[in-house]
Amino acid sequence: MNPLRWDVLLVGFVLALPVLALGLRGDLSADEVMVRLPWCLAAGWGAVALLRMASAPRTPAGATSGPKRPERPAREDEPAA
Repeated sequence: MNPLRWDVLLVGFVLALPVLALGLRGDLSADEVMVRLPWCLAAGWGAVALLRMASAPRTPAGATSGPKRPERPAREDEPAA
């Protein structure tokens, strides 16, 4: 999954709001804010990946991920199975 998708960026921005607010208030220096912002994007990516995995439909137990191979038709000189 691309870390620059709109949903990942949106969640990363929402997670970065407290960090930005602490930086504006003066509790964090500009360097500390810049160090923490990529972690907000990483947390957004993880949250979206977890949500997508949890909301994906389950596959049946006997199903395979690939397409099924068509069965070979029996030749005339072979006995029927």
